[in-house]
Amino acid sequence: MRIFFTLYICIVTVSLYGQDNLSRKNEGNDTLKTKNLDEVIVSASRMYEKLLESPVSVEKINRQYFNANAAPSFFDALQSIKGVQMIAPSMSFRVINTRGFTNTTNVRFAQLIDGMDIQSPHIGAPVGNALGPTDLDIETVEIVPGSASALYGMNTINGMANFFTKNPFNSEGISIQQKTGINHLNDAGTGAKLFSETTIRIAQVLSRQFAFKVNAALSKGYDWVADDHSDLNATANSSIGLTGATNPGMDPVNSYGNESSNRRTLPLQTKNYVVARTGYYEKEIADYSLQNIKADVGLYYKLKEDKNITYTYHVADFNTVYQRANRFRLQNYILQQHGLEYASPSIKAKAYINIENTGDSYNIRSMAENIDRSYKPDDKWFTDYTTSFNNATAQGVATEQALHTARLFADQGRPQPGTPAFNNSLDKLQHINNWDSGAALEVKASLLHAEAQVDLTERYLPVIKKKAGIELLTGVDTRTYLIKPDGNYFINPVPGKGEKNLIYKRYGGFLSVSKSLLDNKLKVGSVIRVDKNDYFDIKMHMRFSAVYSVSSDQHIRLSYQDGYRYPSIFEAFSNVNSGGVKRVGGLPVMSSGIFEHSWLKSSIDNFQASVNKDINTLGLTKNAAIEKNRNLLRKNDYTYLDPEHVKSLETGYKGFFDNRRLFVDIDFYYNKYSSFIAQVEMSVPNTGTLDSVPYALYDKKTQGRYRMWTNSKTTVYNYGVGARLKYDFNKGYTVDGNLSYAKLNKKSADDGLEDGFNTPKWASNISITNAHLFGNIGMGISYRWQDSYYWQSFLVNGDVPANSALDAQVGYLFPKLAFSIKVGATNLLNHYATSFLGGPQVGGFYYTTVTYGLK
Repeated sequence: MRIFFTLYICIVTVSLYGQDNLSRKNEGNDTLKTKNLDEVIVSASRMYEKLLESPVSVEKINRQYFNANAAPSFFDALQSIKGVQMIAPSMSFRVINTRGFTNTTNVRFAQLIDGMDIQSPHIGAPVGNALGPTDLDIETVEIVPGSASALYGMNTINGMANFFTKNPFNSEGISIQQKTGINHLNDAGTGAKLFSETTIRIAQVLSRQFAFKVNAALSKGYDWVADDHSDLNATANSSIGLTGATNPGMDPVNSYGNESSNRRTLPLQTKNYVVARTGYYEKEIADYSLQNIKADVGLYYKLKEDKNITYTYHVADFNTVYQRANRFRLQNYILQQHGLEYASPSIKAKAYINIENTGDSYNIRSMAENIDRSYKPDDKWFTDYTTSFNNATAQGVATEQALHTARLFADQGRPQPGTPAFNNSLDKLQHINNWDSGAALEVKASLLHAEAQVDLTERYLPVIKKKAGIELLTGVDTRTYLIKPDGNYFINPVPGKGEKNLIYKRYGGFLSVSKSLLDNKLKVGSVIRVDKNDYFDIKMHMRFSAVYSVSSDQHIRLSYQDGYRYPSIFEAFSNVNSGGVKRVGGLPVMSSGIFEHSWLKSSIDNFQASVNKDINTLGLTKNAAIEKNRNLLRKNDYTYLDPEHVKSLETGYKGFFDNRRLFVDIDFYYNKYSSFIAQVEMSVPNTGTLDSVPYALYDKKTQGRYRMWTNSKTTVYNYGVGARLKYDFNKGYTVDGNLSYAKLNKKSADDGLEDGFNTPKWASNISITNAHLFGNIGMGISYRWQDSYYWQSFLVNGDVPANSALDAQVGYLFPKLAFSIKVGATNLLNHYATSFLGGPQVGGFYYTTVTYGLK
């Protein structure tokens, strides 16, 4: 009942959404609908070609799809596309992936605007759609699942999405959109919260040669909350029967300041207890208010009718939550992009720069543990805890009560959430750029990219296309990262260059050759690419493809390709102290000497737990237990970074049946991944004597602790199938459904370092839409479901439950007023679920939008 009341409230707020397809009375006929599937694409081959004849899988999504979908934005609607997985670290930070091995910082999947990468340079991936197009300016989206690195060179071994915006020469005028929504219904922790987004687009043709456009958007809301209390250290004291709420070493998933670096093994009476500092829950530390202010300007100049120069500028200032190994509050984070492009039928060239400033952002974990340390250092806290426990037990207090009393005593003076002392600590630590004593994330970085491609057959060698059916395309590109050393997150490791920018470069080029055979029924192609990255040898990427056209409506494709992913800036050059653990990039210039002298943390944890168990259950002395278990320690055998490598085989089919009413799209892929870039924890003992190593590794104070970027030794195979059926019924009804299957299949020994597959085995989407249900009233309803799956990350591992959601929308157009309304809901039944472990619980979102002047 509350849901329908909410929808009623949204309606009377008169916030509406434009639907282009409702303005076209004939859009519902079969010819126009199926024509969308014959559209031209560019992302698959960097050349214009028909979608049906693409040599690799491509999903093209247009405005008609976005308008019919119940998602509140075009970006959210992408989660319903075949083979696309979307996870939500934040309401305003959704991560797209295809074909497995996803994570909250997906450096294997690229997002482009009109061919320009919009990644945040130091993150190595985009921040959702923070810098991306607005709903008013989006034209189409092309998603290429699977490796695209042979053509693009950037880190696209899982795929890429290219967002194409409207050209003011073709779409002129003023458009305004207001969206109002509500979330957190039936959420006892926060109560219902409002969401608002205001968007404007102005496009004007000033002459036959010059046009411009301006877009601006302001969105504000309240984020979903991450509040998982599951204990990550549940067995720490199981040898003495302390589990659940009685475990003094408890480490809840979304509580920080009680992780490994905030725990110690304390000898209390005759036993060893693992004890953690108290910490704070994320909802006590994080500011969940959301805001995104973004704008872009485009200047379009026609040198000739088919030769154009375009300048674009995008800027965004946003507040949201981001997750890597830790969770971060991104606040007053500014991201910009300047781009310049030249395009003609035979030559395309572009150059752009992305500029990033993290503003007042902070690490939520470091904030929590350093609020604890700011009122009482670790040594003092654990001493107070020990003293209180011993005094309580000496007076005959039972163990569990004594542990509780000891924590209360050690926590005296601890700032409580919401108090002035707590808020003062938050403000102070937010601006201290050292994670051993503060929490600030202060990064200033830039990405410079330039590329050019030439269609050799369009102008220079047309005769070979006409007589031999051969097409030649070649291109070159270069990318340079510039990072300003901040002394905490990044340093310049080159001697004498400490204050100068850290520079990381790549150069590359490709040649694409294709030929038509068998009276143009068969088209075969090959792409060869060469890349040279700083600190790495030359790598070669290849793609071979064939498309056989059984008829104009039936097409079969087969391709093989391999590709590489180079380490991101963070993986290569990070230099972070966090809670006594130093996270170091995997290049020799950063980590020389660490790999060679370290021991694996996994074996150290096992060793320490076994020593404690023998002390507690067998009554051994500490030294005796250490000697008994020293063989459990394992010397590190990992080393410096190499690029990741994938080899992929893909086959697929696209075709029409029943007078083009039924569209069928099926693909199958098989991938082999090697040299996964991953993290491994290790320690360097503070001793050069081999016999003393176990004693040093038992005590956190006598070892240097590191989290290193390296390569997994596991070779991983995965495969999957995707299928889509779309049928256009009479009277304007369309049923569109897809089903995806993804399977991990490991062939070599599992060393546990490869990134988690983190992908449901099964996922499906089905929708029913009608753009003209009754006159100018349109509707859409969809159901999405995904299987349970295993999530693996540095924050938490475990099973993500299966989840499903029902989405719905209804829209109405006032054609004479150029005004339209849309009322919708995602997760209509408000079933709270998480898309990955450690992330927020996501419930229903109910919204209305209005658009005026959309053309």
